[in-house]
Amino acid sequence: MSRRIATQVLVVGGGPVGLTLALDLAWRGIAVVVAETRARGVPPSVKCNHVAARTMEAYRRLGIARAVREAPGLPADFPNDVAFRTTTTGIEFARIHIPCRADRYTDRSGPDGWWPTPEPPHRINQIYLEPALAAAAAAVPGITLLWATRVTGFTETAVGVRAEARDAVGALAIDCAYLIGCDGAGSETRRAIGASFSGDALIQRTQSTDLRAPDLIARMAAPPAWSTQSLNPRRSANIFAIDGRERFLVHNYLRPDETDFAAVDRDRCLRLILGVDQDFRFEILGQEDWIGRRMLADRFRRGRVFLCGDAAHIWVPFAGYGMNAGIADAMNLSWMLAAVLAGWADPGLLDAHEAERWPITEQVSHYAMNTAQALAAARGAVPAEIEDATDAGAGARARFGAHVTTLNTPQYCCGGLNFGYFYDRSPIVAYDGEDAPGYSMDQFTPSTVPGCRAPHLWLADGRSLYDALGPWFTALRTDARADVAPLAAAAAARGMPLAVLDVPEAAPLYPRRMTLIRPDQHVGWRGDVPPADARALVARLCGAPP
Repeated sequence: MSRRIATQVLVVGGGPVGLTLALDLAWRGIAVVVAETRARGVPPSVKCNHVAARTMEAYRRLGIARAVREAPGLPADFPNDVAFRTTTTGIEFARIHIPCRADRYTDRSGPDGWWPTPEPPHRINQIYLEPALAAAAAAVPGITLLWATRVTGFTETAVGVRAEARDAVGALAIDCAYLIGCDGAGSETRRAIGASFSGDALIQRTQSTDLRAPDLIARMAAPPAWSTQSLNPRRSANIFAIDGRERFLVHNYLRPDETDFAAVDRDRCLRLILGVDQDFRFEILGQEDWIGRRMLADRFRRGRVFLCGDAAHIWVPFAGYGMNAGIADAMNLSWMLAAVLAGWADPGLLDAHEAERWPITEQVSHYAMNTAQALAAARGAVPAEIEDATDAGAGARARFGAHVTTLNTPQYCCGGLNFGYFYDRSPIVAYDGEDAPGYSMDQFTPSTVPGCRAPHLWLADGRSLYDALGPWFTALRTDARADVAPLAAAAAARGMPLAVLDVPEAAPLYPRRMTLIRPDQHVGWRGDVPPADARALVARLCGAPP
């Protein structure tokens, strides 16, 4: 007879998306089991290098932002810049300034220095981020981490899901109310619910190498950077500093005519990228050949089973979009699941997850693809004289440097993708006829139009607005005389947790006297007077049918 575990939510996959989902669910009082196929302590591959500001805001709410920032990785004073050079050790011709970790909260001089957020982005490789999240999850009583455990199948019933799993001991049955597949691009959960990917199957072939090169920084002709793009007529690549000392991740972008990974000489390419000869010594720690795609699942749910992260969507992994979009999925789904499991929200609330996240992920996937294609075009147009020690060479470097800076700044400082997106087709948002302001990859306008992210500000007492919000719904008033009583009474009657927060200094950003902010910091409703039918509004916010 197999062993049996019962929980409220089973998360399949213990990467950053799955662990963040588990942390938020547990923070909301939900019992969670996380099943991860890797054994405890086995690191992931060196993939994502960037934690977005929006993700850091979530970690701030969970009380782990400091632990994430202080996790191993780049030294506190290591430049987080993006540098453009002829080779890694060659001539630098452009640089995008991004503050180092030590100055991240105080240095406002970079392209993202103006962002209205209490938590700027953080540069850290996934091999350091994931252990920090796992340690945080292990410390939470409501989370059970099952390492070296593979979920082999599941059966859905009217009241829950029974998953079959195997670990080192043998068979294991896991009973849960909901199962969330955070099991990556090759998701078995996605296949099990009959969801399928569609989109663009080939955007960019990339040969990636995890490299140890202790002498590389000493050979550089310019200060080191978090990202160093090597651009010359022979090869183009992006080199990420992983530990700020000796470990690097090299993405060698293959040319359109290089269709066979095996035919591309890895060692030769690495030396052309780094700008070193055969005497330079380095050690290859890992390698991976991959194809950048833009693929989106045709649905994110079947009954009590959901998909998040790469299980639901994949695209060219520029600037950590994939991981951070997956965590945005998780933050959207978490509060909905918790509200339904707590009993005060209708199960129909869960329909809003796909209605809100599918259009956004589809939109972001196009942003990432368009960026990848524009950068590929630039790599194919590197001036022949870019390395020349002549006036013509200097002019070519200046012009090309300005061009690649313009192309790259939006992807590395993507404020629009962090703060500008909005939910304009949600069944649980009370729209009022005003259109949300448009946004681009890097530009956005803070807005309280329902469906938008609630604008951030620092309160008169020095606190972040987000630190003052309740864990569930918050009615923000810019005028304490605004009558919030009907809304509060309707929420109380349903059992929907609602905090009331008076912030008169928010009036310039919040034009209505009352703004109802959801648990995920998106605006659900706003008005100068109480809603005509407060009970109907609360029912809508909780997913009840009209």
